[in-house]
Amino acid sequence: MNLPLIDLIVFLVYMAAIVLFGVSFSFKKRTALEYTTGGGRLPSWAIGMSIFATFVSSISFLALPGNAYLSNWNGFVFSLSIPFAAWIAVKYFVPLYRNLRSESAYYYLETRFGPWASIYASICYLLTQLARMGAIMYLLALPMNALFGWSIPIIIICTGVSVMIYAMFGGIEAVIWTDAIQGIVLIGGALLCLCVILFSMPNGPLEAVTIAAESRKFSLGSFRFNFVESTFWMILIYGLFINLQNFGIDQSYVQRYITAKSEKEAVQSTWLGSLLYLPVSFLFFFIGTSLYSYYQAFPDLLPAELQLGENSDKVFPYFIVSGLPVGVTGILIASIFAAGMSTVSTSINSSATVFLSDHYRKYIRQSATEKQSMQVLWISSFVMGILSIAVALAFNGVTSALDAWWALSSIFSGGILGLFLLAFIVKKATGKAAGIGVLCGVVVIGWMSLSPVLLSGTEMEGFQNRLHTNLTIVMGTITIFIVGFLVTGFFYKRKSSK
Repeated sequence: MNLPLIDLIVFLVYMAAIVLFGVSFSFKKRTALEYTTGGGRLPSWAIGMSIFATFVSSISFLALPGNAYLSNWNGFVFSLSIPFAAWIAVKYFVPLYRNLRSESAYYYLETRFGPWASIYASICYLLTQLARMGAIMYLLALPMNALFGWSIPIIIICTGVSVMIYAMFGGIEAVIWTDAIQGIVLIGGALLCLCVILFSMPNGPLEAVTIAAESRKFSLGSFRFNFVESTFWMILIYGLFINLQNFGIDQSYVQRYITAKSEKEAVQSTWLGSLLYLPVSFLFFFIGTSLYSYYQAFPDLLPAELQLGENSDKVFPYFIVSGLPVGVTGILIASIFAAGMSTVSTSINSSATVFLSDHYRKYIRQSATEKQSMQVLWISSFVMGILSIAVALAFNGVTSALDAWWALSSIFSGGILGLFLLAFIVKKATGKAAGIGVLCGVVVIGWMSLSPVLLSGTEMEGFQNRLHTNLTIVMGTITIFIVGFLVTGFFYKRKSSK
């Protein structure tokens, strides 16, 4: 399928402008601290838009509509948990990290339990970011593959390198300001697309709602307390744990608390970024549902190969290519790239910050000069970018990128939220108690992740995990916290009796 010249121009101009804008920040002479925190002088609205753009990636822009098109609004329950997590964040997490005055989210764990805790948490974070970036870049490649028939691996490599360039040289300022711009672009693009879908229906916009309602596409899932299937309660609990982890221990978010001018502005930016995601995720799910209605009304417009369930992530890109007016397609493609690039650039910058703060300056060269620190930030950004491209190539061909990302994030998170909650709530918890808790948590995570594969069809099949994969982070977190709490109580009681 050939892309009209005007759409190609719109897309290429946008890509070039974003990369050049991001790179322009590299001409400022900065220290490593300014590179990672922006000197603590960025406005709250820009930080809030950056937090929002970190939430909204190509996972949201493509996988959420694909998920709604394929099934229902069960995935939207994840978004409903965000206000609860945001309230806890502004009340407890933001003041904590602002007072610590460290650019690392894992310094707090080190102060409570020792160096091993920050190493464990930072490695879990880096693995999670690789999975996240891989899923995002894979989803970025889908619309371009539909447009030009280009190889998905080639698209992944080209887009990955483009993001890596400005994230590597521009620092956190480039990331936040490009995020702010791209957040506005992606909201505008999504609204524009929804309007086109609704007003293309034969009998007007309400027909999309009627068709979807008849097929129960607006269902939030079963309200039964069943944690084997993807029910309302399962997704709500999963979302709460993931979002608490995002706000409480994820470097991508914590680093933004520090870039604000004051604690008040950090709180404002957190509320803005988190609450803005709720209506926008509603918009994405409504796009997917409206697409279902659209192709029910015009079944001949959807190719047979896209009517299969495993291709649901490709339905929205196909509509963008085939169903939008000339000029609008280019804007929508730019919006998708805005969503993905903002999150990938954030992950690259935050991962580099973690490597410098939690590894290089502590265990490799404690007296690193500013020049050496900047070189480490550039090199680690480059390495994370390359590794993320490799992970994205491995995503090629998955049935649902959203399900794959949720499963990997549950596993790679390593239950570090449980370690953080133990440190924050149980003031008497020691490094030894925390270590025992982590060991038990890793065992639980390993069992939940691997037992369905290793034990299926064997004599020990009855011992395999029957819970939903997304609950891996929940069980890992709970195990670490409870075991750490009980061991702390045991040691404290034993010490008191002597």
